[in-house]
Amino acid sequence: MRILILNGPNLNLLGKREPEIYGSKSFEDYFKDLEKRFPNHELEYFQSNHEGALIDKLHEVGFNYDGVVFNPGAYTHTSIALRDAISGIETPVFEVHISNLSEREDFRQISYVSDVCKGSLNGMGLEGYAIAIEEFIA
Repeated sequence: MRILILNGPNLNLLGKREPEIYGSKSFEDYFKDLEKRFPNHELEYFQSNHEGALIDKLHEVGFNYDGVVFNPGAYTHTSIALRDAISGIETPVFEVHISNLSEREDFRQISYVSDVCKGSLNGMGLEGYAIAIEEFIA
């Protein structure tokens, strides 16, 4: 399977930013763990702090990959454009959030992308990415 892991704004700071919420491991290090865990599958990783770059990446892989594991970060709560990009592609998208959004600020309770995704996980830490990959493999 070809699966893209797509991370949105500020997730390049994993391992540095608010470790009490997001942990102390960088995503690049975690991605190496995922590649070892799923050796028979082609995993790709892309992160951007720019909404348009995330949309472009969804369009690029949205008709020829088997799945996208997507953490839109704060764009989850603001971006109808990302929602439309997910709706416009054939590749299924699984929404993932490291923290438990229901225990965060009120504005984080709204996801503009959940209803157009194959599924949604939050509060599982980095392990949520692996769980989403397993959902695609199953």
